[in-house]
Amino acid sequence: MAFPTKAKYVIIGAGIHGLSTAWHLAEKIKKNGNGSNNDIVVIDKGGIASGASGIACGVVRNNYFQPAMRELMAHSVKVWESDPKTFHYHQIGYMQISPESMRKDVTSIYEQQKAIGYESTFIEGEKDSMKYMKGMLDDWQAKDITSVLHEKRGGYANNTAAIYGLADKAEAAGVKIITGTKVTGFKRGSNSKAVTGVETSKGTIDCEQVVVGAGPWVKTFWDMLDLPNKITIKDKNGILHKDNPMWIYWFLTEGVLGVDPNFQKTNDGKMPPVIHVDSDAPLHSCEDGSLITDKMWGIYYKPDFNFNGIQGGASPYKVNKSANEVNVDPYGIDSPEFQTTDEFAHMWCSALAHCQKRFEGQIKNYHAGPSGGLGCFTPDAFPIFDRFCENVYIIADSNHGYKMLGVGELVADEMLGKERDLLKPFRFNRYEKGKLHPTSSSPFPWS
Repeated sequence: MAFPTKAKYVIIGAGIHGLSTAWHLAEKIKKNGNGSNNDIVVIDKGGIASGASGIACGVVRNNYFQPAMRELMAHSVKVWESDPKTFHYHQIGYMQISPESMRKDVTSIYEQQKAIGYESTFIEGEKDSMKYMKGMLDDWQAKDITSVLHEKRGGYANNTAAIYGLADKAEAAGVKIITGTKVTGFKRGSNSKAVTGVETSKGTIDCEQVVVGAGPWVKTFWDMLDLPNKITIKDKNGILHKDNPMWIYWFLTEGVLGVDPNFQKTNDGKMPPVIHVDSDAPLHSCEDGSLITDKMWGIYYKPDFNFNGIQGGASPYKVNKSANEVNVDPYGIDSPEFQTTDEFAHMWCSALAHCQKRFEGQIKNYHAGPSGGLGCFTPDAFPIFDRFCENVYIIADSNHGYKMLGVGELVADEMLGKERDLLKPFRFNRYEKGKLHPTSSSPFPWS
């Protein structure tokens, strides 16, 4: 394929958002008959799914405390459901299992799921929660659980396979995907801030519009566009807080227990839902019984044949450095700095044993080796979907990315001039206007 010197749309990033946007944009252009879908170019410095999308756990869920997030995820789940074979999507459901301190929040989630027609079952009370869980997994033993929200939709997708399926759809619609091509800068118009070209390691591509869907590398492009690294935020009381860092990095802790995925089947021999447990019960070591933590903790896990075991993770931790000092590259398993440790393996395996008896003594099967990755978070840990510099659309997913397959369809509409209500709560100006999303009591920053 000859390197293009011109395209109407240049999309940066061959992960979940870049490819979803490209695919939907090409399909809409074709349907509307208002241009050539061959005028869409996706570029990536690595390859398809070479970034965060390629190492994602792949969980698809809708247990968000924030109404705007919940409605946005309901839309994305429909896109996952539209072609489960191509997207390698397993609709096994999702469970949010919580202590009393979170019951009010989870009740609100259930009520609002019910209001938008998103099917789920809600169990309250310690006795009934234990009965419900034992009815599914007879070795369930987690203490102090007083609510179970069981989403019947959702589940997980095989990470890289799903992204390649998305790439196939984009290319079939006429999109050009160019890998091994690093963006080095932007060419600007003489009398405006608009971008007139994307400068790359292989040459400049003149363009009319740009989409940045670069996951944890979003700050790189934010800086190239000379956008602010400190912002003012108005809180719910109308008080202004100045000089807040625009970007914060969190390290995402995940791993795999190397047992047969069938080890985690339900009482009736089926694959269970993805399980997410938040707990304020003391967590003790599965090895010597010592106290690991008496603070709130959380884990998630699922049997996954793609990972060849039980795969999941725990609450991430904030990287205690200025965003300017964080090295995103090399990324993922190639990073010498950001890798899960024996401490994570101990905590996660102990938490698995806390929840289910079958995991007692299984820490010996933990897959030692590099895992984990960085997430680039916004100040409030929720996404930004907005246009900057007149013609640059930035998808800053704040690590909510993989599950949000449907965001590309909404962004494609906005690229074609149709504003979508589902994206309005995620504009950049929410910080100065004080229109922030409500926060939950979960130990996870994205719940």
